[in-house]
Amino acid sequence: MQQNLTIADVMQNGGKWFMPSLSLDCVIFGFHENQMKVLLLKMKNAEQWALPGGFIYKDEDIEEAAIRVLRERTGIHDIFLQQFHVFGRPGRSDKKFHSDIMKKDGIKPAKDHWILQRFLTVGYYALVDFAHAIPHPDGTSTSCEWWDIHEVKELFMDHKHILDKALETLRLQLNHQPIGYTLLPQKFTMPELQKLYETILDKKLDRRNFQRRMMGYGILKRLSETRKGGAHKAPYLYSFDLRRYKKALQEGLQGGW
Repeated sequence: MQQNLTIADVMQNGGKWFMPSLSLDCVIFGFHENQMKVLLLKMKNAEQWALPGGFIYKDEDIEEAAIRVLRERTGIHDIFLQQFHVFGRPGRSDKKFHSDIMKKDGIKPAKDHWILQRFLTVGYYALVDFAHAIPHPDGTSTSCEWWDIHEVKELFMDHKHILDKALETLRLQLNHQPIGYTLLPQKFTMPELQKLYETILDKKLDRRNFQRRMMGYGILKRLSETRKGGAHKAPYLYSFDLRRYKKALQEGLQGGW
């Protein structure tokens, strides 16, 4: 399997290596300083930022391809990964962009060049521990950085639509997937947990009702430690009771938000 491919490598030889007309795009979420973050790439020879993505080798399982893309961008091997949608709008591929990129590299593409064909892309979202992720670009990009999701306005091709769909999926799966456990550090405060839920849901939640509800699920353990260093009274730290959390998610955390 090829590693550290350049744009020229991909454009010239991708038709021999990869599945035709099929790609994947990954929405990688992290949570840091009470902000929901998404990992974006700055592509070479372009102004646009884009979601990390790639192609699937002809002898590669599609989920293994997604894991490979995530590992290459974050350095993390154990990642929560969920396929959530296939995007197939006929005009979603930017043929002019790819043609211009090849011309800058001295490649004159034929009209039937593999990268100029219509592409379907499989969307995955991933939840990572922000502290353990080390973003780094690949051979087709110049930067790989975390962005606050509220600051993302426009992205390459339909990637903003893919990001929005991933957020919509997170909201729908909040009561059935270990989103809090995966995004938060091992120890966290109740305000941090509430802020995570508010960021995903994009709305304010009543503090007392939220705390009563989360404690009512029986999935949290209040620790004897407190968060030091704040201007106000130090809040207690919590951790998830993973066994109870998994059992509760199987049944679905009851009630809407």
